[in-house]
Amino acid sequence: MEEAAAPERERDRKRPRDGDMDPSTSAGAPPSTAAAVAGASGEAQYVYLPVADALKAPGARVCLFAAVSEIGAAVRSRGTDFTLTLRIVDQSRASGISVTFFADNTALLPCVRSSGDVISLHNVVITMHHGEFFVTYNKKFSSFALFEGKASTECRPYQCSLKYHGSKHDNEILTQMRMWLVYNPPGLKDLELQLRSIKSDSTFDLVCKVLDVHEASNGVRILYVWDGTDTPVTEFPMILDSKSVSPPPLHLEGAPLPREVLCTLPCVGSVLRVFANRLFKEIPHLQKGIYWARFCNITCKQEFSMWKGILLPSSRVRLLSNEDGSVVDRLKLFNSRINTQIHRQPMACLCSASDIAGMDN
Repeated sequence: MEEAAAPERERDRKRPRDGDMDPSTSAGAPPSTAAAVAGASGEAQYVYLPVADALKAPGARVCLFAAVSEIGAAVRSRGTDFTLTLRIVDQSRASGISVTFFADNTALLPCVRSSGDVISLHNVVITMHHGEFFVTYNKKFSSFALFEGKASTECRPYQCSLKYHGSKHDNEILTQMRMWLVYNPPGLKDLELQLRSIKSDSTFDLVCKVLDVHEASNGVRILYVWDGTDTPVTEFPMILDSKSVSPPPLHLEGAPLPREVLCTLPCVGSVLRVFANRLFKEIPHLQKGIYWARFCNITCKQEFSMWKGILLPSSRVRLLSNEDGSVVDRLKLFNSRINTQIHRQPMACLCSASDIAGMDN
């Protein structure tokens, strides 16, 4: 019996068990500084590094737990993959770092519901390009999970990749991240304005729904945006000498929008024209007329007594989902506005308006 069992024990020693072989030891794989280690119960325990510490190990695989501050658009890469870029932040690095994902199709990419949601990343690689650090998600060995950023929600991810395996300690880290987000929400809310509050010759962030994108004859792209509020009143200059002043054009964008587009524009709220002199990779997605977007570092001015938005060289465009907190706030404000007949009128006409019903003598 002893001799018969010897070959069996020998095979058991040679057969690798789950967790014995680190994928980072395979040929061509980067070293791992945050590999999963087995706990006393045999459950994988992941060592999450602060983003600032992870940047000290370029080329290594790391695990991160951070909040999503910016959401990019899914596009096709130069090869056969699809790619998506998110920007994440944590307590150690408020400026954040970009994470680039690669997948065979868009369904395998993260679908972030709202900025401020939390993402868990396993076995991502710290890379450097042109002197700037990035995080690269490899579709072969990396994994992710997305959680809501609100403190009152459950700890179950609303999306995770097939290879993702969490641990019981993840809930504690998630709770800490959510508490930090309460006092440190992503984005500069003090720079975020609505159309009703825009100012001339100042830079700010604007959260709007893009209704249509039109390309003018000179190659400039015009985005028609709306958030349910009305732009401030403009003054028409008094022209004393009509011969010395050129009259304003009938259509500032060169050609009027098609009738089928005009019929789809909202009847309540101003539609602002935003001019882009260069192509942003998010603009092709905005042409569908279903996306909200955050225009970062945008400016406005009055031209021919009409408001005009301008995307600067330093401006950025970020796609937002309908579940983003800023989008939800604007939709709530708009819904409360249209529920009252008098509030459907332009806000500039409401100076003497009152919700109190009058009484006939």
